[in-house]
Amino acid sequence: MEGASYQRFPRVKIRELKDDYAKFELHDTDASMANALRRVMIAEVPTIAIDLVEIEVNSSVLNDEFIAHRLGLIPLTSQRAMSMRFSRDCDACDGDGQCEFCSVEFHLRAKCISDQTLDVTSKDLYSSDHTVVPVDFTDSAGYESSEQRGIIIVKLRRGQELRLRAIARKGIGKDHAKWSPAATVTFMYEPEIHINEDMMDTLTLEEKQSFVDSSPTRVFDIDPNTQQVVVVDPEAYTYDDEVLKKAEAMGKPGLVEIYAKEDSFIFTIESTGAVKAYQLVLNAIEILKQKLDAVRLSEDTVEADDQFGELGAHMRGG
Repeated sequence: MEGASYQRFPRVKIRELKDDYAKFELHDTDASMANALRRVMIAEVPTIAIDLVEIEVNSSVLNDEFIAHRLGLIPLTSQRAMSMRFSRDCDACDGDGQCEFCSVEFHLRAKCISDQTLDVTSKDLYSSDHTVVPVDFTDSAGYESSEQRGIIIVKLRRGQELRLRAIARKGIGKDHAKWSPAATVTFMYEPEIHINEDMMDTLTLEEKQSFVDSSPTRVFDIDPNTQQVVVVDPEAYTYDDEVLKKAEAMGKPGLVEIYAKEDSFIFTIESTGAVKAYQLVLNAIEILKQKLDAVRLSEDTVEADDQFGELGAHMRGG
C-alpha cells in the first residue's frame, strides 16, 4: 500500500552480562537482522592481533613459523581498535603498517639459565602501548598468579633462548580468524509451547512420565503436587520434534504444540577477551549501521544518475 511503513523498532532485554559473556533477547525484528548482527560480531568487528614477527634468536624446539603463528592467536585488549587505522589505509606510514596510528610494537626476551623448564608466556610480551596488552585470564579462570602466568608460547630448557620483535595491527575476522573478537555467537528462535491440558488429563501417570522422558533435554516435568505435566524450561527445547513424535506414537496428536516466535531471538555471546561482550554487541551495531548507510548512499547515487544522467556522474567526478 502506498505510503505504508514497515519500519520496526527492535527491543533488547539483557538476561546476563559478564566481561566475556552476554545473553540477551532481541524482539520485534526478523531473522535476517538477527543473522546480520551475528555475522558482523564474528567477522567484521575489528580487533588488534600480532601480524608481523621478526625473530632475532630462537634456539627453542619450535621453529620460527610455529612461534609466529602462536603469537598471532594470542588475544590482545582491543578497546581502541575502532579508532585505529587499518595499516593499508594509513597515510602516516604509507601503508607500511609500522606507526603509532595503525600498529603496536611488542618485544619478547627470554632465556633459560636453570635446570628447570622455563615457560615463556603471553605475560613475557612487553607492549609499546599500555592499552594494548595480552588478555589476562587469571581472574576469570580462578587461578592465583603463581599458578597461571598467561598463555604458553614455548617452553625452554637450559641454554635455550628466544628474542623477537612483533607488530600488532588492526584487522577483522573476515581476513583471518585471529582478529575475530568472538569465541562463539549463537541465536535461537524463542520457543512457545502450549500443552493441551484436556488431552493430557486422559493419560496415566506412566504415560505422562514417558512423554516427559522422550525429550532429550529437560523441557517438561511432572508437578509433584498436581501430577500435571508442566513446562519447566522452554529454552531447553532444541526443535528436535521428539515430543511431537512421541505424542503421535501414543495416539495423541496435538497433545502439545510448539511454535518458534518469528520475531523473537535469544542471543548467547562469548568473547575471546579482546573486547568485552557488551562492547562487542555495541560495535557490531555501529558497523551494521555504517553498512546500511553505505547502501542508502549507493541507492541515492543511482537515483541521482537516473534523474540527472551524465550531469549527476560529472558532479561526482565520474
